[in-house]
Amino acid sequence: MRSLADSIQAICDVMTDGDFASKEEPATKAEVVKEPDIPLEKVRMVLAEKSQLGFTAEVRGLIQKYGADKLSAVDKAYYADILKDAEGLGNG
Repeated sequence: MRSLADSIQAICDVMTDGDFASKEEPATKAEVVKEPDIPLEKVRMVLAEKSQLGFTAEVRGLIQKYGADKLSAVDKAYYADILKDAEGLGNG
């Protein structure tokens, strides 16, 4: 029961931690070309799915790996890396 409650809490945290007033720095043209524009919502959706599958601790670890305590605090430059790391959850 506690594990289920933790999973539900993690999903709620991931879904509600949106920082809609986050500061966005203007990107140069070189940065835009190199970096695909991955929306926060896509990352949030993938991590919520992984959390539902029982990888809540691993999802928290991924977020912390990129220097934040919640997803909305992660620099968007790392979104592609987070998605790549999340694909590996449960496959190893």
